[in-house]
Amino acid sequence: MRADMRPTFVFVHGGSSNARAWSPLQNELALLGLRSYAVDLPGHGDRADGPAAYYRTPLDAAALAGAASPVASVTLADNTLRVVDAVRRLGELGPVVLVGNSLGGLTVSAVANAVPEALDRVVYLSALCLSDPAMLTDVWHVHDDSLLAGAVAGIAVPGAGGDGVTRLNWRAAHGDPRLFAELKAAIMADGTDHQFRVLLDSMDPDENHTVLEPAAVVRAETLARVPHTYVRLSEDRSNTPAMQDYMIGKADALTPADPFDVHTLEASHVGYFSRPHMFAELLAELA
Repeated sequence: MRADMRPTFVFVHGGSSNARAWSPLQNELALLGLRSYAVDLPGHGDRADGPAAYYRTPLDAAALAGAASPVASVTLADNTLRVVDAVRRLGELGPVVLVGNSLGGLTVSAVANAVPEALDRVVYLSALCLSDPAMLTDVWHVHDDSLLAGAVAGIAVPGAGGDGVTRLNWRAAHGDPRLFAELKAAIMADGTDHQFRVLLDSMDPDENHTVLEPAAVVRAETLARVPHTYVRLSEDRSNTPAMQDYMIGKADALTPADPFDVHTLEASHVGYFSRPHMFAELLAELA
């Protein structure tokens, strides 16, 4: 039996991230009397057995490149099961709103496909929303001036982690002002340098990009059943506004009778970390 009509927000992090990235937003929601729960996807966060070499000083580059990855065997199905378990348990307390950022949007879509009856709304915070299988394989005909690929190239660890796994040495940016500035411009230009240092220290080195698979494509019947919101971030230089609008348009074309509820915030890709108050106010309105 549901005990409370106030929603619980369930947060799904993006690539190379974990539940800790949501802490500032969760604190703001708590001040508004709203519950939230941040999921650590398998191989991420406090329970991940990450490469010990990532935390050693001085850096042993060979050890970091050769260490096994905690996400090497993680699949989208594993992510989905982790989130579905949290959604079902929290659903005993009241409505559940599922929120994802960036790569976490793939898991949001897979969960919504799997248990639409358990969700009162899904929210994509500048998150990947694939609504056509061709989006996995075809070129997207949209101008993409993202800064992310160029920025992370400077911290990539070649040959590490195994097939599908990308390993990034986020900590390297602390000692290289150029790298720091490039990453900050791509990810969190609206935050202070101190905030970005805190974010860097919270990041996980590894991400498995094999989660870009057909099960991550949200189905038309899911969009018709589950209220869905897209929060555009107008200052996002990782998943740019043009890319966000392309995904919104593709989904709306799939279900024209059930379009996205679209909101725009003047914020960076992880603005919920640097400017959590404005995100909390929007989520409270959606609640």
